[in-house]
Amino acid sequence: MNERTSTGSRILEVAWDDPRAKTLRQELDADLGARYDGFHGDEPAERRAARSRALAMHPDEIVATLISVDADGTPTGHVILRRLGEEWEIKRLVVTAAARGRGLARALMTAALDRARTDGAERVILQTGIPQPESVALYESLGFTRIPVYEPYAETMPRSICFAYAF
Repeated sequence: MNERTSTGSRILEVAWDDPRAKTLRQELDADLGARYDGFHGDEPAERRAARSRALAMHPDEIVATLISVDADGTPTGHVILRRLGEEWEIKRLVVTAAARGRGLARALMTAALDRARTDGAERVILQTGIPQPESVALYESLGFTRIPVYEPYAETMPRSICFAYAF
């Protein structure tokens, strides 16, 4: 995959352990850490550990890691498509702060959906949260519909907002 976006950026499929993808995931982790600081309140260490396990990404589940790069090759965004049991799930969507507002999140999501459809998915699911209103707005604008919170998030993050996109 080497698809140009309307902004002159390109979307590339890379390995999970590609250094650019790792850096983008670290940026996402920092952003989510700030957004969710205190969100879960004072909870037992066991529950925090269970949530970490629920959010863990296992490379053997990953179908595609997509990144966007600008005209100079600078990484600007990231998304993962993975198998979660029988489901197809989108994870780890991030656009760098400097590249926001250019439609890259929409382009990355569209590329992930296209890949899932091409690979035979009947639907794609995803999980987000209340502290991410711009993500909720994006998913709804793309045609995702809300669904009940699913595992592995139902037990560890019951206030999640979950979506599905049917082909």
